[in-house]
Amino acid sequence: MTTGPVSIGEAAQRSGVSARMVRHYESLGLLPAVARTESGYRQYGEADIHTLRFIKRSRDLGFSMEEIAELVGLWNNRRRASSSVKRIAEKHLGELEQRIADMQSMRSTLAHLVHCCRGDSRPECPILDDLAN
Repeated sequence: MTTGPVSIGEAAQRSGVSARMVRHYESLGLLPAVARTESGYRQYGEADIHTLRFIKRSRDLGFSMEEIAELVGLWNNRRRASSSVKRIAEKHLGELEQRIADMQSMRSTLAHLVHCCRGDSRPECPILDDLAN
């Protein structure tokens, strides 16, 4: 469905991001400068809303703002090499895998400490002992 320009509130609602984030993305240059009414209100077109959805999906996958800026640039460049996009995604995937491994290690350690703590009225606590080391 193609419609005419819409307000920031409508663009936010249709893209699934808040109006505050729409303004933020615009200030970062992720969106091109948008048209304004004579009274200064922003007007967003279908392409802007599509870009906002692209940004939201990228954020949902955990890409950083810098990575998203690069991805938006590649998305808008029809002469891009898919290898450039894959390089960004592979780097991000590796970072996610490292964070997951780190969290699994933290979970394992904490589960062990919780298991070792009696949780009774005595003051001895292996959790605090471990944190103090």
